[in-house]
Amino acid sequence: MKGWRSVPSALYEIEVRGSVGATAVAALEGFEVVSTAAGSTRLRGRVVDQSALHGVLNQISGLGLELTGVTPVDD
Repeated sequence: MKGWRSVPSALYEIEVRGSVGATAVAALEGFEVVSTAAGSTRLRGRVVDQSALHGVLNQISGLGLELTGVTPVDD
């Protein structure tokens, strides 16, 4: 396909308010819980592009989790 190029995936840390149960962690396959402190949970994982990131954020919303931050992480 002319003009097509591969876009590298990116690592993100996503913070939500409260704790995240096993069901939510399983639904967010590929993300790991990296810390829980001060009433929030951080999930870290790799997404292939912006569209995939939006999909993950929609999943978080659908799980009833309150998003408090999204940060790209240099790896």
